[in-house]
Amino acid sequence: MNMSVLLWTYAGLLVAGGIMGFVKARSKVSLVASVACAVPIAMVGWKLLSMIVAQVVMGLLIVILSVRWAKTERPMPSAPIILLTLAVLTTTLLLPS
Repeated sequence: MNMSVLLWTYAGLLVAGGIMGFVKARSKVSLVASVACAVPIAMVGWKLLSMIVAQVVMGLLIVILSVRWAKTERPMPSAPIILLTLAVLTTTLLLPS
């Protein structure tokens, strides 16, 4: 799989999750945060930014969602996003771009 396609797909899933959070819970924060994370990742997919930018954004996303999960003690929606982010982050670290 092409690394760009992986990053675009991941960015699209982030935005889809933010839209779902907005529709279900009227959470503007979910929508804004998902777009704010997805934009730099998509830009890396378009090769406008360095891969390190996407890796830093994904690392921050894992930390933020882990803290949120610890505070709320509810695995949804943090756990699936953390697992997906870990998978994509690991792929970006292990495979050449």
